[in-house]
Amino acid sequence: MSRPTIRDALASERPLITPLAHDALSARLIEQAGFKAFAIGGSAMLAARHAYPDIGLVGLTDMAQGIADIAAASTIPFFADADDGYGDVKSVARTVAAYEAIGVGGMLFEDQDRDRKRQRADGAVAVADIAVIEAKLRVALSARNNPGTFIIGRTDAYGPLGLDAAMSRAERFLALGVDGIFIAGLRSEADYVRVGAAFKGCFLSAAMFEGGNTPWLSPSDLGAMGFSQVSFPASLIFRVVATMRESLAAIRRHADDVELLQPLNAWGTIREALDEAVELPRWRKFEDIP
Repeated sequence: MSRPTIRDALASERPLITPLAHDALSARLIEQAGFKAFAIGGSAMLAARHAYPDIGLVGLTDMAQGIADIAAASTIPFFADADDGYGDVKSVARTVAAYEAIGVGGMLFEDQDRDRKRQRADGAVAVADIAVIEAKLRVALSARNNPGTFIIGRTDAYGPLGLDAAMSRAERFLALGVDGIFIAGLRSEADYVRVGAAFKGCFLSAAMFEGGNTPWLSPSDLGAMGFSQVSFPASLIFRVVATMRESLAAIRRHADDVELLQPLNAWGTIREALDEAVELPRWRKFEDIP
């Protein structure tokens, strides 16, 4: 069965809610939870796969390998960060080909300066010249083999240049023919209202980060403002890290005879959920084939 497209997902849910998968297991659980699509961001995936920050340390090969593992564990459409295309315009064309071969349904190309890349959008300090990102987006659009592949122009210009400049860049991205835009690092509810009103009717992405100095808005409110997709870049990985730290601290106390580790009350249910996520019954059936 072929993977549904991003447009299929958008037709089934507005705004489209996309948690970020950081590995194959999280992608499988997102799908089992009933979400119509998900996203893969460099920050969460690189943290889970390599324990690296997302500051330009890896290139296309590393990203493609991680995305391929995640894609193989899912059947729903997904977006993936393509950063700045990992090089010049030739590298952009190679990125599009590699991502499409994996099954990426939508890819985001950004204008943040790779040499001074920051992990959080609200911390961006420099962006590439507008002519550079426009050339890359034109190549991305022309290089795709599947016209259904979403090419999204992301601008991080708010931090270094201000909201007016960021919106101007987004307008120019749309004039090139991109399928959607993402203005990263919006800092207030008023920013979201303004951007939503200006680009209502376009595919417009929003990212809700927990903590920090960015607003926390509901998907329904964002949809009413004009946003088509709401992503949660850190929600899963934050909770995974918190749970692992707490669990490891408890195991350490147990090992040191400080506090007895109590088995999970719902261990059976959790074990069943894990068995379902890794499709244990399906794999066991192969052992019964004569």
